[in-house]
Amino acid sequence: MPADPETRPLGRTGIRVLPLGIGTNKWRRADRGAVLETCRIIHDAGPCMIDTAEIYFSERVVGDCLRAGPPGAVIASKFLPFPGRTSPRRLISALDGSLARLGLKTIDLYYVHYPLPLIDVRVFAEGLVEAVKSGKARAVGVANFSAEQMRRMADHLARAGVRLAASQVNYSLLRRAAETNGVLEACRELDVALVAYFPLASGRLTQPSDGMDAKALLTCLAEIARAHDASISQVALNWLLARDSHVIPIPGATKPDCQSARKFWTPIPRLRGSILQAE
Repeated sequence: MPADPETRPLGRTGIRVLPLGIGTNKWRRADRGAVLETCRIIHDAGPCMIDTAEIYFSERVVGDCLRAGPPGAVIASKFLPFPGRTSPRRLISALDGSLARLGLKTIDLYYVHYPLPLIDVRVFAEGLVEAVKSGKARAVGVANFSAEQMRRMADHLARAGVRLAASQVNYSLLRRAAETNGVLEACRELDVALVAYFPLASGRLTQPSDGMDAKALLTCLAEIARAHDASISQVALNWLLARDSHVIPIPGATKPDCQSARKFWTPIPRLRGSILQAE
């Protein structure tokens, strides 16, 4: 069966998601009713990736959303390494905790949140392999890893028959390091999804600003948005989507927005809409 053209793959794992996911690092303190409505829109849209992490303290909120609506979302969470927490056993224990908070037996995607200086990535690779082999994770990835660290992780995983699915990094029109530090190139080479967090630069790409550092860019985005009856954030997200088919932005959102929801995947010349009021 041909792949759905309106989804993007998580590497070569067979998992496909909508081109736009959602970040949940603000869900812990957000209005619970608004978050549940946001989740309802996500469920209606299709296999949207919901990104969380143990350090966000939002896994229980995501779990509430999953219990309130029909399944369909693709769930991703992250293991936070720190000195003294660098063994495969510690990673699996953390994954067990995340699964309990989410109310899941298996998570779709499990990342190592950060690399640690002086710690060989093989330590984390062994834990990720065990996560997949045990059936606790369908796919695994890395976050905030350099291109070289990413390649080493992919190599260690491959030796155990596990594919690296995703590399999550800070990537937006205002933060384009992934294009010059080798991460985007490595994602293309290894056929790994590049999951872009802060794709709207923590809100700086959502509305016009008087700040001199981004004023010219925002003025340009506003002009394009007006020409296509879109929002500035939609234009900024579309730019990322158009950069490369490996890129999957995950803007943060805590509130549904009916106008944006109606525009979700509505054809706009060279643009695609956002399902949410991205922040």
